[in-house]
Amino acid sequence: MSFITDIVSRNVHESSISAIKEMSMLAARVDGVAMLSWGLPSFRTPEYIREGVKQCLDNDVALGKYTLPDGLPELRQLAVEKHQEKTGIKVDANEHLMISAGNMQALNTLFHTMLDPGDEIILTDPCFASHIQQIHLFSGTPVYWPLDEANGWSLNIDTLPGLITEKTQAIVLVSPSNPTGKIFSEEDLRRVGAIALEHNLLLIIDDPYSDFLYEHQDSYFNLASVEALKNHIVYLYSFSKAYAMGGWRLSYMVMPAELKHEAIKVHDATMICAPRISQVAGIIALSQPSGHIREFEGMLLKRRELICQRLDNLPQHFAYQRPEGAYYVFPKVITGNSNARDFAIDLLNQAKVAVTPGSAFGPAGEYHVRMAYCVDEDMINLAFDRIEQYFGVRS
Repeated sequence: MSFITDIVSRNVHESSISAIKEMSMLAARVDGVAMLSWGLPSFRTPEYIREGVKQCLDNDVALGKYTLPDGLPELRQLAVEKHQEKTGIKVDANEHLMISAGNMQALNTLFHTMLDPGDEIILTDPCFASHIQQIHLFSGTPVYWPLDEANGWSLNIDTLPGLITEKTQAIVLVSPSNPTGKIFSEEDLRRVGAIALEHNLLLIIDDPYSDFLYEHQDSYFNLASVEALKNHIVYLYSFSKAYAMGGWRLSYMVMPAELKHEAIKVHDATMICAPRISQVAGIIALSQPSGHIREFEGMLLKRRELICQRLDNLPQHFAYQRPEGAYYVFPKVITGNSNARDFAIDLLNQAKVAVTPGSAFGPAGEYHVRMAYCVDEDMINLAFDRIEQYFGVRS
């Protein structure tokens, strides 16, 4: 055994890379793979953002420099206005808002700030795979709150109080959900908020997907819009999806002032700041009309219909809940007895189709797979043509 093993943190050594990235890295070695494993939209960063950054590259002499740790003042003010537009809640750009290098880095900062060994974070089950990984890396304990699959992956409010202990720090919510595509109801979310207030817990709202709601625009509810919860909520908005800026690594966090005072220490020590060029792109994104978002949503709606149609052709192999938002579907594999990971690996090796095993998203995800339909329609059709061949289905 190498001495390297001895010097690596036990938490890191016993952890593993996200199954989303593991499957995507394995798939990258397969020629001609049909990729449904990674939520990587096919959309290009909108032209007005690209052109604006080009002009800044020529004219902004500070573009290659650091910013203050919490971000460029102009971007923070625009984010305050965006937050008020989305929630109706007014916050202060200096006291409550910090620019981060994507929601992943924002959550990393939060968990690093909050967690002492053994502290607990409640996650819906299934949940986003990397939330589990990050909590483990900071010696915390993820506590799984099973969703009600029989009721369309809805929140099971009655079981939540029984999960709360003296070690509980926060509850993490993603709506629309990754991996299920579920939009949690206003009634259920308000009940979660009341429970958090009663137990003095933080609510962390990770929001990459609320711009993609399809026919559910009127029923979507943002818990960050409840004034009484303002000092109990951290709200994270990502530019990665709605602005097709995943590689730019940009988001903003809205949080209680006291928490920002603590979290900025971690953010500064690990990042200094989000990349200035990305922050400039964010200023351009928020300061001009974003009509492209409805265009993206329309394309995703067509892709959702396509992938559901293809799944409907395989009822003896998959059972699924129709996604309400985001761009994932989370079918249960009902053919054979292999676990989710074994099925995903075999599908990759035998059919050249990459999906993510549902077990990566928590215990309730076992025997499911996540399929991302943010890829183009040709990719979806190629994947399902191969899946039908894999199962021996005649067209």
